[in-house]
Amino acid sequence: MQALYGQLLIGLINGAFYALLSLGLAVIFGMLNIINFAHGALYMMGAFCAYFLLNVLGLNYWYALVLAPLAVGILGMIIERTMLQWLAGLDHLYGLLLTFGLALIIQGIFQNNFGSSGLPYAIPPQLTGGQNLGFMFLPNYRAWVIVFSLVICIATWFVIERTRLGAYLRAATENPTLVRAFGINVPRMITLTYGFGVALAALAGVLAAPINQVRPLMGADFIIVVFAVVVIGGMGSIMGSIVTGFGLGLVEGLTKYFYPEASNTVVFVVMAIVLAFRPAGLFGRTA
Repeated sequence: MQALYGQLLIGLINGAFYALLSLGLAVIFGMLNIINFAHGALYMMGAFCAYFLLNVLGLNYWYALVLAPLAVGILGMIIERTMLQWLAGLDHLYGLLLTFGLALIIQGIFQNNFGSSGLPYAIPPQLTGGQNLGFMFLPNYRAWVIVFSLVICIATWFVIERTRLGAYLRAATENPTLVRAFGINVPRMITLTYGFGVALAALAGVLAAPINQVRPLMGADFIIVVFAVVVIGGMGSIMGSIVTGFGLGLVEGLTKYFYPEASNTVVFVVMAIVLAFRPAGLFGRTA
């Protein structure tokens, strides 16, 4: 049973990363209609940013938790202003190809400079150790990742779905001309939204750094599964990304315990089954 609980814990941790990454993708697609294939590379940049802050500037994990998403989010806004805004109104394929190319460039630059091996990033002293729950040992850092990710996901859902700012964002997606009539700068709102979605990916990278180490291809390992999570939850669905991210993490953990050979494909099997019965996804809206 300890092995089962251990796999469930690993599944929850992976689910936390899936949820944060797919949440950023859902925000960007739902508000901007951009399929952001550079998301995995920006997740990796969040981890590297935390590594540089620690080893170059001497700033610890808690500073990195704020500064790394902020820095990568600003980079995301520059990308949106200089490249993605020119694709507005065009087919989704153009945005996908552009962001895929950006991902390859970013990963190539980091791989050429740092190689493929992982760079260690220490767990902050405040979160070392763990708790003996009787049936399993729960490391403090892993518990922190799960709880903090869940709080961020729920806060994001609340802002977008239950506040005036979220209403403006949704309205700008549906009818930007009408929103401009109320004196709201829609292009600036779009840029900030893209930056926020990217910042969520970078935040996931900072959280993952002490667990998975800092590697140039760490985003490439996750991004295909994360896209599957977004499709299963429903493209653009905030709640769908959260529930599906954590849920599929648990499914993956259970599969690793009962039938390890299928652990790498179970997410895609679930995706095929869901799309066969609900093409819009579990939480997606049908046209």
